[in-house]
Amino acid sequence: MKNVSVIGAGTMGNGIAHVFAQKGFKVNLIDTQNEAMEKAINTISKNLDRQISKGTITADNKASTLQNITCFTSIELGVKEADLAIEAATENSAVKKTIFSTIDQYAPAACILASNTSSISIAQLASATQRPGKVIGMHFMNPVPVMKLVEIINGAETASEVTETIVTLTKILDKIPCVVKDFPGFIANRILMPMINEAIHALSEGVSDAATIDQIMKLGMAHPMGPLQLADYIGLDVCKNILIIMQEGFNNNKYAPCPLLIQMVDAGKLGIKSGEGFYKY
Repeated sequence: MKNVSVIGAGTMGNGIAHVFAQKGFKVNLIDTQNEAMEKAINTISKNLDRQISKGTITADNKASTLQNITCFTSIELGVKEADLAIEAATENSAVKKTIFSTIDQYAPAACILASNTSSISIAQLASATQRPGKVIGMHFMNPVPVMKLVEIINGAETASEVTETIVTLTKILDKIPCVVKDFPGFIANRILMPMINEAIHALSEGVSDAATIDQIMKLGMAHPMGPLQLADYIGLDVCKNILIIMQEGFNNNKYAPCPLLIQMVDAGKLGIKSGEGFYKY
């Protein structure tokens, strides 16, 4: 496996492109917006500079990593030689299914189709293709160059050899693969999002302020970041969407997003990416 196509040049997409390119893979980074791709390359460059400053890579490593990345605005052209195509678009099932259908149409028959989804059913995405056995979830954690976990999700029809290939590939990236089944939210977000949601409920009820809630979780539970700050990093809109997916997927209102979370998203307070969430940036 040499050629990897990453569809979506946002926070997760550029991070995924970064780690593959750094390991010598030829990466096609695909996004319909040239501005998004320019921003992605700048972000990758800055993150590589950070690695240089820490002494973990050299300037030559940075140059070769950037040389391994080619940008495309067309999925058709960007996946035509792909051994692996990873979708890293917004957490919206309709958008993802459209992308999967397009990848399926233009990628080689042997190409594995993966999604970086954090909550959407892999079987649902696979249904948009003619190769459900080659569809799998590869849920990287943010920031991708730093975080070791990759949650690997088997769909109902994912072939065992595809899972084995992706597990091996994850290890090549110096990541740790954890294989799970296809349930709403999988494991990471099934546990994380209710915790974040409960922290938002506590804040909305005036139990304490955001900084204190986060401090309690950091000091008392040894979390590196409090749940409200983490929500800002993830994106409050993303948190809301994941909770809704779990609420609908399990048909259980215990996953319903806190009204305060909904209000903040409606007001455009999405966290770091908008400059304000539970904290100002």
